[in-house]
Amino acid sequence: MVGVSRPLYQLKAEFFKTLGHPARIRVLELLSQREHAVAEMLPEVGIEAANLSQQLAVLRRAGLVVTRKEGSNVYYSLTSPQVAELLAVARSILTGVLAGQMELLEDLKTTVSGGPTDSPASGTRSR
Repeated sequence: MVGVSRPLYQLKAEFFKTLGHPARIRVLELLSQREHAVAEMLPEVGIEAANLSQQLAVLRRAGLVVTRKEGSNVYYSLTSPQVAELLAVARSILTGVLAGQMELLEDLKTTVSGGPTDSPASGTRSR
């Protein structure tokens, strides 16, 4: 019997869907710094304990975090430093995108306040 494998792009889409929740991103950001107990993450993530537990379970099933138990505390950590690297790359991309948007906003403000504008019809600048 030949196994049916899913295309890599589909697996990537599922991976990024796992990252598609703000609470999960916040958890991963916290764990990028160091291991955390669930109780430590609650105030930082800002969601109810039951919801945090669900989000941690999603990350665990996806293989992004692992747990260890010490007494009554459960500690979470990243399975790979590459997860932290991915978050850093995402931050860098967003910084570039937002910088571009700020530049566009400044251009628009200049245009509105009577500065030079581009005329799309003629391709010339009006004064």
